[in-house]
Amino acid sequence: MAETEKPLLIKRYASRRLYNTETSDYVTLEDIAAFIRAGREVQIIDLKSGDDLTRQYLLQIIAEHESKGESVLPINVLTDLVRSYTTQAQSVVPEFLAMSFEMLRDGQSKMMENIASMPNPMASMPGFEAMQRQQQAFMRSMMSGWSGQGTGPGEEGEAASSPEDLAEIKKQLAELQAKLSKL
Repeated sequence: MAETEKPLLIKRYASRRLYNTETSDYVTLEDIAAFIRAGREVQIIDLKSGDDLTRQYLLQIIAEHESKGESVLPINVLTDLVRSYTTQAQSVVPEFLAMSFEMLRDGQSKMMENIASMPNPMASMPGFEAMQRQQQAFMRSMMSGWSGQGTGPGEEGEAASSPEDLAEIKKQLAELQAKLSKL
């Protein structure tokens, strides 16, 4: 198992300070939350007793974020969670939540894969290539104006310097804007 796949071991000392065993320094709850947001699994162990305190600290992180107004869990969900602890029958809530979050993670992963594999959506838009050419011509024109290196019209890769060329660019740009407006 690769180093990053192992849970990050955090030890809690008797003073309640949390110690990161990888970096040999003390961490806060916010540091632990940042590790988790970055995709890292953590395990928090009481140094003296060896008890796993991970659940307790994760709940504390959630409670602190919720109390700061960073509400993620709606009141009705919190109420249902409390009810699930008070029912006599075996609750299906933990299993349901685990499956729901797994489906959410899978859906997010698939969406990110689809976005990454898609060609540039702008490239398929009608007139995109013409707009790119116009932007390049405009930039060449601007750059030649700054450097004082105006060149004659019609040379490939050179800036348009005559008023007629600039008028043509403006005309094409107006046509492109009209096409975009229709979309």
